[in-house]
Amino acid sequence: MIQQVSDFELELMKTIWRNGGAALYAEIVAALNAKGAPATKNTIISLLSRLIDKGYLSSKKKGRCNTYTALISEAEYQAAQTETFLKKVYERNVGGLISTLIQKDLISADDYEKLKKHWGGGAAND
Repeated sequence: MIQQVSDFELELMKTIWRNGGAALYAEIVAALNAKGAPATKNTIISLLSRLIDKGYLSSKKKGRCNTYTALISEAEYQAAQTETFLKKVYERNVGGLISTLIQKDLISADDYEKLKKHWGGGAAND
C-alpha cells in the first residue's frame, strides 16, 4: 500500500516527476523557488529523507550532489490515492463520487460526455 504524504512532500514528488523522474537537490530547490514555494535546506533534506523512508524515492551520490529518483510513478500515486479516497469518503460508491462532481460543477458537461463515450455510454448506447 502506498503511504500518505504531506502536501509539501507531494510537492517535492511532483517536482521530481516533472523532471523526468530524477532530480538533483539543486534542481528541486530551483523548481520550488520558481513556483514560489521556497523552503529551508534542512526542511527539504528532511522531507526528502522521509520520502526515501516511505519508499517513494531513492538517493544516489553523484559527485558532491545527491540525485533523487522516484520509485513510484505519478500515475501509481494518483491511482492509489484515488482508491483510498473512494473507499474512505464514498465507501467505494463511484456513482456517488460522479454525482458529487456533477452537482458541484466540478466536472464539465464536455468532460462528462467524454467519459461516457470512453466507457461505451455514448449516445449510440442510450
